[in-house]
Amino acid sequence: MILDPDTSAKITRYRPESVPPVWAEVAPLVRSVVAAAVTAVPYDVECLLHVVGRLALWAEASGIERSADAWLRNEVIDAFVLSRAGEIETSSVRTYRTWLLRVRDALAWSERGEAPPVRMHAEASPYQPYTAAELAGLRHWATHLSRQQRTDALALLGLGAGLGLKPKEVAASRGTDLRQPSTDGPLLHKGVERLVPLVTRAAWDPVLGELAESAGGGYLFRPGRTVEYAKNLIGSWSLIHRPPRDLPAVSVGRLRATWIVELMRAHIDHYLIAQAAGLASAASLARWQHLVPPVDEVTAARLLRGPEGR
Repeated sequence: MILDPDTSAKITRYRPESVPPVWAEVAPLVRSVVAAAVTAVPYDVECLLHVVGRLALWAEASGIERSADAWLRNEVIDAFVLSRAGEIETSSVRTYRTWLLRVRDALAWSERGEAPPVRMHAEASPYQPYTAAELAGLRHWATHLSRQQRTDALALLGLGAGLGLKPKEVAASRGTDLRQPSTDGPLLHKGVERLVPLVTRAAWDPVLGELAESAGGGYLFRPGRTVEYAKNLIGSWSLIHRPPRDLPAVSVGRLRATWIVELMRAHIDHYLIAQAAGLASAASLARWQHLVPPVDEVTAARLLRGPEGR
């Protein structure tokens, strides 16, 4: 299995929080399992590393044989997720179980030298994109907030819907990360590691350019903070700053999904979208495919015909 350099580096560098001594012993197998499964399942590599790593540490503490076969048995997966029930939300327990079962399926088919079977129904996205009207409404609401509230709201909207950043990437973004190499060129985000240039969607260029100039070397979102990221950093802001009742709350996950689906609807190559989004593979986009309408006959003919020859 050949992985792209970014995914491979993430797997190699991964360490769980509060690394226990036993991690050094189970880490090679965790990395092998994730590397073998990541291109066959529609999940981010960070998510897979987290859940497989937690499973491995729990299995080790429970005296279970140190092997992928033992870790991914039904009864072991069920016992592991039930052990987490008091620590995480019920929905997360179900999610962990689904991820691990999909990893097991991917490994089983890989060992037989076959590709995983095609799923007839795409996985539901954990985040649904905003409609065009909702996004326009949120942008209008944000521009009419006062002072720092306006800046924070526009930073969330622009970095999410304009660049497709993840929450931690939104939180870490500084004004100096956004650069425009040439006067008439696109606005690029240089502070996030991607395999392709991370270009701002044209509709968000003016907003993010203005915010970047004002922020300078400071954070674009909540610049007065002293820590780069905290779990409730964005969620607490969204809870306090609620749009009018006819508009949904601001969610970076939904903004990122909006950005992804917009690119998919523009018929941009899925592999390119996955690279720009920092996803392990284009298979991760399957969860949004049902939101992309089929092309009409005229568009299909144009795309299939290609440019005229000379």
